[in-house]
Amino acid sequence: MSGDRPTLPPVRLNSEAELARDALSAPLIARAVRLARWAGPDTRVGAGGELVEEQLPAAAAELGLADDQDGPAYASEAWRVAVDTGLVDVQDAPEASGDEDEDGTGTASVGENLGVLTAGSPSDVLAIWLDAFDVVFADATAPMIDDFADLVGEDGEIDFERLEWDPEEEADFLEGVLGNLYLLTVSEGGAPEGPVPLPALAASMIVPDDMGEPTDDILEQVSDAMMRLDDQFRLLEPIGLVEYEPVDEALMADVGDEPAPPVDDEDVARYGMVRLTPLGLYGVRARMLEAGVDAPAVGDLADKGADALLDGIAYFPELSARAETEQWLARRQPADAASELLAAARGDDAGGPLRRLHCQQALALTGASAEPAVREVLPDPELGGLARVWLAERGAADVPPPSETMIFWLAIDTIAAQLAVEGDLEELQELVEGLVGQHSGFFDAAWRVEHPATADVLEAMGRLHPDKSTAKEARKAAFKARSRV
Repeated sequence: MSGDRPTLPPVRLNSEAELARDALSAPLIARAVRLARWAGPDTRVGAGGELVEEQLPAAAAELGLADDQDGPAYASEAWRVAVDTGLVDVQDAPEASGDEDEDGTGTASVGENLGVLTAGSPSDVLAIWLDAFDVVFADATAPMIDDFADLVGEDGEIDFERLEWDPEEEADFLEGVLGNLYLLTVSEGGAPEGPVPLPALAASMIVPDDMGEPTDDILEQVSDAMMRLDDQFRLLEPIGLVEYEPVDEALMADVGDEPAPPVDDEDVARYGMVRLTPLGLYGVRARMLEAGVDAPAVGDLADKGADALLDGIAYFPELSARAETEQWLARRQPADAASELLAAARGDDAGGPLRRLHCQQALALTGASAEPAVREVLPDPELGGLARVWLAERGAADVPPPSETMIFWLAIDTIAAQLAVEGDLEELQELVEGLVGQHSGFFDAAWRVEHPATADVLEAMGRLHPDKSTAKEARKAAFKARSRV
């Protein structure tokens, strides 16, 4: 059993059905679908599958963008997504026969994935959307070329070094930005928080963690990163990944001038605000999982055993742990769930106290039908204490009183669990003071407890108890416990 903490907090994702609806309503996907249906025998494409320039106005008109000066660019982008996701099939131009009437273009027709997108399952729709996300991600990390002719060398070949563009570095930068945005977006409860200011997101990639006041050079890098991200988020918004409020163009009106730093919340908004949509959370998490990042989601453990549940939620925030547990319990009969949880809670390994803590919290969500399973473990030295607590909270009759050994074992186990999760310091101090105050001669009995964490717990109590003489007693008891081992 692993006690490793997850890299990221768990996220609460919408259902696949809700996410699929969001994917279908994303503007770029909707445009790609319209162009896929528009494609026919008269559609002409270039060697890379792109629409020939002469057909871009017609494609823009099909999208209702005939009067938009950017209509052809939007149509080209939507067509590229349609081709790369299989909504459109491209047939290459036939081999040249020498006929002067041949134009060297290929044709296009409706692709198989158009039917999958419009009539497939939610998971089918999301798979196609992820492919579209990949296409847009590649566009967002591509270099911006003002004059292509400047890149052509004397030999007629493209000189990529003149671009000063490293595709891997660009991809890593945007992946890092989306990862930071994911982390900043997911709250302690696993649900999205508010939008993130673009300056804060850019700074998270540029400013070293240990830097106090940023230098002018660092601030200039942050400003450059903001402008770069502004362009990238404008591309990522139509796929449904983000909600984006762009940088106020008035701030960039004077080329070469550095915009003044924001002074209030309203001013910050002018520098760009971004948030991942529920679909964006799904998409970024999918990329993280593909890259081998541990990115848990609430519900991942619902079909797994109780051992996986108790280990998996060990370091989840409280709300996320409860939500995960509720989903797990919903798929089982209360009596069976209680038996499985109690069996998984046993163990004298380092993760044992936390498993028992979460077992107790899970049992609190069950009803009276779990009582027989709980009563079965009353004699158990590891589980008997928590079983009595559960029964007492429900006002059950005929609950045998715990032995002194069991009381002190449960006390050590409880503090060990709280220390493991590094909970609220004040609450932990109150727990320590309460336990010592309830039992006279607490430390005389505690150091004898046969629990693997006894010495560590007593040392911690010595640090936490505000009374100096009591703290000294705790440290002496810890020394005795270590000497006994």
